Amino acid sequence: MIAVSVMTATFMVVLDSSVATVALPHIAGNLSASTDEATWVLTSYLVSNAIMLPATSWIAGRIGRKRLLLTSIVLFTVASLLCGLAINMPMLILARVLQGIGGGGMQPIAQAILLESFPPREHGTAMAVYGVGIVVAPVTGPTLGGWITDSYSWRWIFYINLPVGVLALFLAGLYIEDPPYIRRTLQGAIDYLGFAFMALWLGSLQLLLDKGQESDWFGAVWIRCALFVSIAAFLGFLLRELRCRDPIVQLHVLRNRNFVTGTLITALFGFVLYGVTAMLPLFLQTLLGYPALDSGLAVSPRGIGSMLAMMVAGGLAARLDGRLMLAGGLAIFGLSTIMLSHVNLGIGMAAVAIPCVINGFGGGLTFVPLTTMAMGRLRREEIGNASGIYNLMRNIGGSIGIATVTTLLVRRSQLHQNYLVAHLTAGAQTGGAAAALASHFSTSGFDPWTAHSMALGALYREVGQQASLLAYTDNFSILGYLALLSIPVVLLFQRVRKH
Repeated sequence: MIAVSVMTATFMVVLDSSVATVALPHIAGNLSASTDEATWVLTSYLVSNAIMLPATSWIAGRIGRKRLLLTSIVLFTVASLLCGLAINMPMLILARVLQGIGGGGMQPIAQAILLESFPPREHGTAMAVYGVGIVVAPVTGPTLGGWITDSYSWRWIFYINLPVGVLALFLAGLYIEDPPYIRRTLQGAIDYLGFAFMALWLGSLQLLLDKGQESDWFGAVWIRCALFVSIAAFLGFLLRELRCRDPIVQLHVLRNRNFVTGTLITALFGFVLYGVTAMLPLFLQTLLGYPALDSGLAVSPRGIGSMLAMMVAGGLAARLDGRLMLAGGLAIFGLSTIMLSHVNLGIGMAAVAIPCVINGFGGGLTFVPLTTMAMGRLRREEIGNASGIYNLMRNIGGSIGIATVTTLLVRRSQLHQNYLVAHLTAGAQTGGAAAALASHFSTSGFDPWTAHSMALGALYREVGQQASLLAYTDNFSILGYLALLSIPVVLLFQRVRKH
């Protein structure tokens, strides 16, 4: 019941980070905002969530873990209600900030509670339950969001959190208790300066990652300023935390070899996982013309694969060397991502769904041993603080991954288009295609000049589509090989005792 309690809260939080993505055009239209303004609905949540993740353990040490968990659930649920009731964009963005604060307080607590409540031999089972929220929720989010938006209203993507939040609050109040070491440390000075540096560092970093492509990255002055502020604040944060007697983030956990290795791999895994998750719906909607719901259905088999992997990994974790299982998961994930690089404009839904099932299975098989090995050699009182850093690095890796693949899609499309146009000559094949199209438009009632112009426009659109397709296949290949290149890092892990 402890596992069910924390999984319920975690699933709700992670689901909400992706469920609003497909509803942005509807939100913008309903609240009389531009598409750029509507993207702040996502950015505001990510920024506040990122700031809360590493601070969770420190706050729990001041007010108690159970009290922080209950407060976070209440804040998230009330903020969800305010999101649904929003009458304008500023109100919605403010409510999303509150949602992010509440959500950021739940994820590290949930992971720490599970690892502390279960004996080491059952950590794999515990992380399999937790992984349902972390791995499956981002995959099912766009599908659920698309269905709710198309069938009802975008407001219901927030209202559905209300019964889940009430259930999570009831279960947490009934089954979660503070461990003895937290009861002994409910005191200490408040590290205001450390928190300010951390908020400034993470806020500016998340902002430039989320908005960089829209502003042409370092071509924009404000992006360069944001980067400078983020680097300066990060250095200030490190100096403060190393010199402060009661820091907001205990950096000494970074001396643990397994934790540092796990944190590095989880950042790389977040980069690849969120990159693939962001590209698949875009490919299906922009190039194959799928509506939001159908694109979500085509991608949803990833969730099925992840669920199967969680059931398998939970049982194997106690009997198999975690390093072997982790290497296998990364290999499956990488190879299935490379499979997606063979897509074309004539494929059916099955050609996407089958690699997605395998991809989801590889992702689930990766998550369980990665978490248990990263945390397996830490003391119990260190897990809460380490969990905040670990979750933060996965989210930062995901944000960098999304920003990278979005930029590469634009840049590689331009590159491939230049290459294709340079080799598109006025030969017999091109001239024949143009003549056939012009003839088609002429029979539809257009004059010869207009029909010829429309034929050239159709040819250019085809070139643009092919260039975009090549950019997508490039990205899938890059992400797949990056997952495979992560496998040698697994060798840095030390064996974790299961008793």
